[in-house]
Amino acid sequence: MRGVFLKNGLVHRFSQICKSADAKNPFLIPRDRDAKGSHHYHNFLNKSRESASGAFSIPFSSSSSPSRSRVGFVAWYLGLVQSRPLLTKSVTSSLIYAAADCTSQTISRQSTEPYDFMRTLRMAGYGMLILGPSLHFWFNFMSKVLPQRDLITTLKKICLGQTTFGPFMTAIFFSANAAVQGENGSDIIARLNRDLIPTLINGVMYWPLCDFVTFKFIPVHLQPLVSNSFSYLWTIYMTYMASLERADTQ
Repeated sequence: MRGVFLKNGLVHRFSQICKSADAKNPFLIPRDRDAKGSHHYHNFLNKSRESASGAFSIPFSSSSSPSRSRVGFVAWYLGLVQSRPLLTKSVTSSLIYAAADCTSQTISRQSTEPYDFMRTLRMAGYGMLILGPSLHFWFNFMSKVLPQRDLITTLKKICLGQTTFGPFMTAIFFSANAAVQGENGSDIIARLNRDLIPTLINGVMYWPLCDFVTFKFIPVHLQPLVSNSFSYLWTIYMTYMASLERADTQ
């Protein structure tokens, strides 16, 4: 019995010593204080990692800014095509035809000849007022009449383009260009008799393939842009061939 009381007294005394040591010893940290310190430590590590990742991400974002600007321009242009299709396609056609004439004159013009700004202006006006709206309505009409994209339907669109739209627009181009330069009716007819058929024959080797790509793979709202891009190459080619013929005659 005495041993039991002695044992209980020792246990009670030992617990009092531990409580006093917790209050006096700074190295014995309570559990709640340790949990708070661990929480602050993890917050510090997370902030350090975020700052480090932000610091290393700066060069990457700066290097990718040109690609982002290109993507932004494409998105801006596609938005204009959707919101203002006729105006956007007309302006696009005007700019492409002006660039095509500028390139053509650079290739064919002699060093002593001055640059013909009025010719470039005529080409830009043709693209803005005639070709751009015509391409817009033509491709929309074809997509409604022949909406499928299979091979047979695509070939039908190509045939219609080569037999109706292509010859009509080529005749309009020669006639409008001649009329702006001051030619009368007989001069325009003579020009058509001289240039229309050879131009159409040369185009048979080029435009069916362009139309196949345009009708088969390109969305309707972007078909005028692709067609104008093909016209850019076609204008340069025709100008180059005309410059060779002129050199042979001289």
